[in-house]
Amino acid sequence: MNAPGRHVVIVGASLAGTKTAQGLRAVGFDGSITLIGAEEELPYDRPPLSKDLLKTGWSEDFAGSVRLATEEELRDLGVDVLLGNAATSLDTGAKTVRLTDGAEIAYDLLVIATGAAARPSPWRPESGVYQLRTLEDAKSIADRLERGGSLVVVGGGFIGTEIAAAACSRGCEVIVVDPIPEPMTRLVGPEVAGSLVELHRRNGAQTRFGVGVVDIEGAEGDLTITLADGETLHADAVVVGIGSVPHTDWLDGSSLTVDNGVVTDGFLRAVGVDDVYALGDVARWPHPGRGALVRAEHWTNAGDQARYLAEAIVNGTDSPYAPTDYVWSDQYDWKVHAVGWRDPEGTSIVLGSLDEDGRVAVVHADAEGNACGAVTVNWVRALNHLRRLLAAGGTAEEIVEQLRQRA
Repeated sequence: MNAPGRHVVIVGASLAGTKTAQGLRAVGFDGSITLIGAEEELPYDRPPLSKDLLKTGWSEDFAGSVRLATEEELRDLGVDVLLGNAATSLDTGAKTVRLTDGAEIAYDLLVIATGAAARPSPWRPESGVYQLRTLEDAKSIADRLERGGSLVVVGGGFIGTEIAAAACSRGCEVIVVDPIPEPMTRLVGPEVAGSLVELHRRNGAQTRFGVGVVDIEGAEGDLTITLADGETLHADAVVVGIGSVPHTDWLDGSSLTVDNGVVTDGFLRAVGVDDVYALGDVARWPHPGRGALVRAEHWTNAGDQARYLAEAIVNGTDSPYAPTDYVWSDQYDWKVHAVGWRDPEGTSIVLGSLDEDGRVAVVHADAEGNACGAVTVNWVRALNHLRRLLAAGGTAEEIVEQLRQRA
């Protein structure tokens, strides 16, 4: 992979792309770097959009806190930044990327970091339906919450429930709808899911789980939401959070293997193509623990892959990327952290109690009993121990016993 003095083009100016550019310079890359972003905004961090901006509203202080790099910092790094000019096609034979304005950018090494977009809402009334992915999206939703009123959130995942929590904190009337009976289970497992649902209800949010949305009609301020069981809800606005899709449309017609993301090998190299790499939310790579291709939409994964790839490009590596599989969510005043994964064929061991202790840790075992992941709620000390213990390996029972002694 070693590429001193060559031109690296990075398509995607969010966390993965920006951290790759910064990482290349940090490990001594002396070639040219071009960073291409579809948005006109300077690179910014996305987690604070749902965790903070929706609660506090937009301010210049907030703007400064989420910037991944200033214009001056990127200039000092010698990064040529092209913003508001999305990539529209890729020619791997000619090694060029075509942009919206028709320009063609030649590369020696290409890094694809175009991320993912919110899965489009299938319901399109006159107005009043919002989705969250970009900074502009977050500003619009924050403004809607500031005006108060009633809100229906379609989607009970982390993003949807964080939006619901922010809306409740601003005094909105909130209903969360999801077709899955216990949507939190897919995120934290059944041991914690019910407690999180009750947390939302205690804070004023209503839920309609196990039933999907059939239609949304009307306009902002007077929307009618029809559910599959015939119930109708009424709201001033709706936020739709039904997952995301990797941003790969611009790769149609290229020679890359695209299947729910850009498919890569364990070194994040695009399958079958020299000098093209993918990382972050858009990459689908072989997870060494799960034994399957994975597309991980996690902040930590994007940053870790950027550091790995920068080092690999400059100094080479014989070791495939090893993930940390870490994600977190703020739910009102509760802190939810997950590391590793939950094997549907395995078991879980619970330590602590949210009802009695106000904190809990759940350690997941795979089908052979080996620890493969964990979830903690309101227990950062246990989380820190678990991250080290999981990295060292062992059975779930062994790790739980060590956790009892340390946390």
